[in-house]
Amino acid sequence: MSVVTGLVSVTFRQLAPEEIIALAVACGMRAVEWGGDVHVPVGDLARAEEVARQCADAGIAVEAYGSYYRATGDFEPVLDTTLALGATRIRVWAGERGSAEEPDRAAVVDDLQRVAEIAGRHGVEIAVEYHANTLTDTLASAVDLFEKVPALKPYWQPPVGSSLDDALEALPALTPVTAHVFSWDDQGDRLPLAAKAELWRPVLGQLAGMQGTRYALLEFVRDDDPAVFAEDAATLREWVSAPG
Repeated sequence: MSVVTGLVSVTFRQLAPEEIIALAVACGMRAVEWGGDVHVPVGDLARAEEVARQCADAGIAVEAYGSYYRATGDFEPVLDTTLALGATRIRVWAGERGSAEEPDRAAVVDDLQRVAEIAGRHGVEIAVEYHANTLTDTLASAVDLFEKVPALKPYWQPPVGSSLDDALEALPALTPVTAHVFSWDDQGDRLPLAAKAELWRPVLGQLAGMQGTRYALLEFVRDDDPAVFAEDAATLREWVSAPG
């Protein structure tokens, strides 16, 4: 029944965690998904604990640990880092290939089921991004995956070139816990968030109408510029306060 605004930390790989937290506070954001490639590396438990403390001190929620786990390899360090960060959700990717190219879909599904069970024993959810080159590259494939692994939580973001109709079909089918919010043209060039009002206002309205807390996290701002982020954050806050 509410949408919490925030950002994906990898939006600013050039900034330190404390700078990202300060930016979030200054721009009225309430949550951060912390990336596992730069800001909270997998296995660096001391860094994870420090970022958790900094977030708590600033009143910023840890929305998730944004791992790059792809349903293969060693999951335990990812979970250990998540727990040190104080996150209760891990974002992973549904494999390493698109649904039409994956030669062993069952193996990806089985691994996602495995890690969801392991994480669940620690009170942690597993979420998968709606993303190209994974088993969530189409709505039909994503829905099939969530039916096979009911413990998984969906994320959503607009694929390049997708239409408003695509979004309004995907949202109720997936009921995502989080949307990664950005504004691209059909070639993938970044735009001011306000340029996609016709997409995001109804999307945020749908999120707001879903049961429980949902997150809208900014990502991919123009020129990776904090000043541009501040503009987009103001737009997002306005939309969330009065969704279309």
